[in-house]
Amino acid sequence: MKRANLDLLFSVSRQRSTRVLIVMGLFYILFMSFEVPFVFKNGLGSVSQEGLFNSGNGLLNPKAFALDSEENLEEKEAPVRPLDVPYKSRPERKLFSSLNFTAGIVNLSLESGILKAAKDALDLGAKVLRELELIGKNRSERGFNGVGGVNGSSSSNSELCPHSISVTGDEFSKKGRVMVLPCGLTLGSHITVVGIPRPAHAETDPKISLLKEGQYVMVSQFMMELQGLKTVEGEDPPRILHFNPRLKGDWSGKPVIEQNTCYRMQWGTSQRCEGWKSRADEETVDDLLKCEKWIRDDDNGSEESKATWWLKRLIGRTKKVAIDWPFPFVEGKLFVLTLSAGLEGYHVNVDGRHITSFPYRTGFTLEDATGLSLNGDIDVHSVFAASLPTSHPSFAPQRHLDLSDTWKAPPIPEGPVEMFIGVLSAGNHFAERMAVRKSWMQQKLIKSSKVVVRFFVALHARKEVNIEVKREAEFFGDIVIVPYMDNYDLVVLKTVAICEYGVRTVSAKYIMKGDDDTFVRVDAIIAEAKKVPESRSLYIGNINYYHKPLRSGKWAVTYEEWPEEDYPPYANGPGYIISSDIANSILSDFEKHKLRLFKMEDVSVGMWVEKFNSSRPVEYVHSLKFCQFGCIEDYITAHYQSPRQMICLWNKLRQQGKPSCCNMR
Repeated sequence: MKRANLDLLFSVSRQRSTRVLIVMGLFYILFMSFEVPFVFKNGLGSVSQEGLFNSGNGLLNPKAFALDSEENLEEKEAPVRPLDVPYKSRPERKLFSSLNFTAGIVNLSLESGILKAAKDALDLGAKVLRELELIGKNRSERGFNGVGGVNGSSSSNSELCPHSISVTGDEFSKKGRVMVLPCGLTLGSHITVVGIPRPAHAETDPKISLLKEGQYVMVSQFMMELQGLKTVEGEDPPRILHFNPRLKGDWSGKPVIEQNTCYRMQWGTSQRCEGWKSRADEETVDDLLKCEKWIRDDDNGSEESKATWWLKRLIGRTKKVAIDWPFPFVEGKLFVLTLSAGLEGYHVNVDGRHITSFPYRTGFTLEDATGLSLNGDIDVHSVFAASLPTSHPSFAPQRHLDLSDTWKAPPIPEGPVEMFIGVLSAGNHFAERMAVRKSWMQQKLIKSSKVVVRFFVALHARKEVNIEVKREAEFFGDIVIVPYMDNYDLVVLKTVAICEYGVRTVSAKYIMKGDDDTFVRVDAIIAEAKKVPESRSLYIGNINYYHKPLRSGKWAVTYEEWPEEDYPPYANGPGYIISSDIANSILSDFEKHKLRLFKMEDVSVGMWVEKFNSSRPVEYVHSLKFCQFGCIEDYITAHYQSPRQMICLWNKLRQQGKPSCCNMR
């Protein structure tokens, strides 16, 4: 009887278990009917647990469920079931500087001076930013092809490239004594100038001679220049060739011809022809001498005496008779000068005779020479240019941006970095920024994110430039836009922004400031900083001591701007390094309205470091290898380098394994 009851009990239990299993099976089938489509749509990888368990202790990582920003959600289509959200620990790339500029100058006297200029520039910048935002929303998407939009160039309004150009003297004068060469020059191009040098006139302050006070000298000279009119707007164009005949007034007291190049007010090494024939062992240019001989006042009209000359004529002479010519330019006498572009350099002929040749210099090409100017003591009768290129060159300033992922900035690392380099750049310096990306920004320390580099660009007066800069920043990820209207006297605000980014965004141990025409040897910079013990604050660069402000001239500083008689010790602006504690102090003083601003940013930094040094010792390290003007052998930084010179320096550094300049032949 008991066994029968037990069998009945087990039978009922089995039936209940079976029903429970059936119900669970139905729920499972129902669940899978919703789950299977998700798996097939997103793949098995979409349910990875890597993002959920990544806190190091096996527990759920709450940061894995962080929501994306509205900007990211607008750009990306949300998945059906976003379980695998990336762990966001790296600093986000910032398009605009996060420094609160308004707070830094508020409640201060804004009656005049740099503070008022800063306030006005910030207000104008805010207006431009609002316009830029509206343009970005309302403007239809168009192709990003460099700065083509900046200049409004298109196939319908592109400049013509005439094969030849001719202007009369009157037309030349009306055009500001400049003849535009729309597409530059090419191999075989030549320019002919017909003119008359003017008589000498008295000058008391000539640039080509040294005089004592009260003295004067008679001067007659003129300058013919090939200029890069399209290289950068708002600056003096580079002088790709400077040809300067000095009939009278040169410091040597003799007629000479001086030739040179100039980029951003930095002159190269001049080539002077003083009437002596180039040495036999000196390199030639397309097999032509750099300098031909002409009769000098101390030559007595010939290389040899007249008696010897007649004797050799009478008894026969095996060598070719040499003919001596006078200086090719004479006051009041018409001349015909032809400048031609050869394979290795420029050649100048006057009245059918070769006078001088000037080798091409690294950093400038024929296609960059988009203008010819003639100034000084000369009356121009006509100018004729022929054999010009009939199409736009392949390397035009409007097409300089190389939109390749190769040049994009690497991601910002999670932890602190060794050094942050902030590079000051103007909005329309597209070519300079691209050259930096393709040259020293390719060094391993930067590619591995141990060193981070960013360009700091303020807003430009032309909205088209701002649009292109914003697109450039979004593509390359290496530009920080500083929200004020750019002004040379306010560059110091960019320097404060560099300190803020270096301290708060990347937590750098060292912070360096540079310019977009400065070539930087990053490994040498780091090595220089590491020479100072880590416990010490440091200030490294080409340091000036006991410099006084100029009270007159183009770069004059008023007593209102700088009442002191001397500047503090300061490192030249093209490249210097400060430790992070100094940068943090600068930032703190700015936000507390205690930071004194001065229009010369390098002097400002020297002033701030001097203040910091009064409370904590700073190691001042002076090195001439932080080159202020041009390039020197074994440089740490080289300044005033054109985009092509930057590429040349980088190629030499890679191929030779040592620093070597590109401005010498």
